[in-house]
Amino acid sequence: MIKAIFFDIDGTLMSSQSRALESTKQAITAAQAKGILCGIATGRGPVDLAQRIDHLPMDMYVTYNGQLVFTDQLDLYRHPFEAEVLAEIVRFADEEFRQIIFGGRTRVDGSYLMQQSQGKWLKRLAGKMPTWFPVRASKKMMQKINTHRKPGRYSKLTIIHEPIYQCVLYSAESEEAYLRKRLPNCSFQRSNPYSVDIIPKGGSKLLGIQQFLSQNDLRLEEVMAFGDHLNDIEMLQGVAIGVAMGNAQTETKAAADFVTKTNDDDGIYYALKHYGIV
Repeated sequence: MIKAIFFDIDGTLMSSQSRALESTKQAITAAQAKGILCGIATGRGPVDLAQRIDHLPMDMYVTYNGQLVFTDQLDLYRHPFEAEVLAEIVRFADEEFRQIIFGGRTRVDGSYLMQQSQGKWLKRLAGKMPTWFPVRASKKMMQKINTHRKPGRYSKLTIIHEPIYQCVLYSAESEEAYLRKRLPNCSFQRSNPYSVDIIPKGGSKLLGIQQFLSQNDLRLEEVMAFGDHLNDIEMLQGVAIGVAMGNAQTETKAAADFVTKTNDDDGIYYALKHYGIV
């Protein structure tokens, strides 16, 4: 019996217009009326989260790819970078003049370009851009975007003296191996082609979900999850019922128990109805 459901945000809970469909709102309300907990499992942080999920009423939040878990009442799990690892990331970003942002509990700071790229309108625009545009370009093009920046800019940020749960780096998919070599004490989660989430080694949405479950007397066998991208695969495989959206990546669909309709075509409602939850 399903007792908790977790939803990814971009490409899953939200439509391509960054809005919650009416069918999605109705489905979540119906599930909660049955006593099923509904929550978020996202790579995003808590800053402006209510706005990003279109103010949907949620019971729990697994954010920063599992590094920060909380409810509206309290924080349940915090797993920031160790000081030495964060220093490695700052040094790497400064030495290579990279575009990066640092995510804390109440704020983010870093590259202005990266902060703007987290906005809804740029997310929608990026999906319509041709492959030659910088956000979908090669490592060589990324390096051009990263130049002409002040040396040591990130080491001077006050936010790096706070607990940091995740960094988001402007990065082409082609440099994954390079990043793993330069930052061996980190894990990398990708939910789009133009940036990568950097988190403490071994972290994931699934581990964040397990932290919530352990404190609420629930088991993975009682959990359902929805996702669409590569950073959702472990989560979909680890819960009782993993649902991939119709617009999901091919690899994500292959990892799921069920492939529903797209995030623009009542996908969440369709899957919950299929499993008799609504």
